[in-house]
Amino acid sequence: HGAHYCAGLDVRELLEADARQLEALLGGFLDALHAIAASPVPVVAAMNGHSPAGGAVLALPCDRRVLADGTTRVGLNEVAVGLSPGPLIHALLTSLVGARWAAEMLTSGALLSCTQALDIGLVDALAPAAQVEEEAMLWLRQRLALPAQAYARTRRMVREPLVSLLSTATGPQRAATLRRFQEEWLSDEPRAVLRTVIGRVSAAR
Repeated sequence: HGAHYCAGLDVRELLEADARQLEALLGGFLDALHAIAASPVPVVAAMNGHSPAGGAVLALPCDRRVLADGTTRVGLNEVAVGLSPGPLIHALLTSLVGARWAAEMLTSGALLSCTQALDIGLVDALAPAAQVEEEAMLWLRQRLALPAQAYARTRRMVREPLVSLLSTATGPQRAATLRRFQEEWLSDEPRAVLRTVIGRVSAAR
C-alpha cells in the first residue's frame, strides 16, 4: 500500500509481543511462505513499491516477481536492524540469486535499486508502477495458456526443492525454526536497534 508493496513484519507488534504471541505471529508468516510455495497454481508477486525485509521474503517463494521501475528499493536488510535472517531465508535467497549474491545481500543489509535487483535475478521484470499488476497478469495468462497437464507436471518438478524446503521448515523443523526466530526477536540488540528505528520514524512524522 502507498509507497510500499510490503514494508515487512509489524515491528511494533512484534516488539510488544511475549514469547507465545511471537510464536503465533512468526508461525503465521512461516505458514504464508509455505502456502505460496505449495500453491497448485502459479503465483506472481506484483511488487508495486518498496519491499524491504519481510516484504522481500514474501516474494521469494513466488513463481515470478515484477517490481515497480524507478526509485523502488528491495532487499533483505535484517542485519541492519540487528537481526540475523537465519538459515531458512538464506536458503530461499540462495535458491533465487545464487550463493555469492545471497551472501553479499544478507551480510550487507543493503536495499537494492530496481535495476540492481533485476541484474542479479532477485526480481524477474520491471514495469511502471501503474502497470505492475498488468505485467504480472500477462505472464500468468501466458502460462495458463500452455497445455495444462504438461505445465502442471513441469512446474511441480522445477519447484520441488523449494516446496520441500518449506514443507520441512513448517513440518519436522517447525519448532526449531520458530525457536530460532524467537531467540532473534527477543534478544537485546535487535530490540534496541528497532526501538531506535521506530523512534526516528515517529519523530519524522
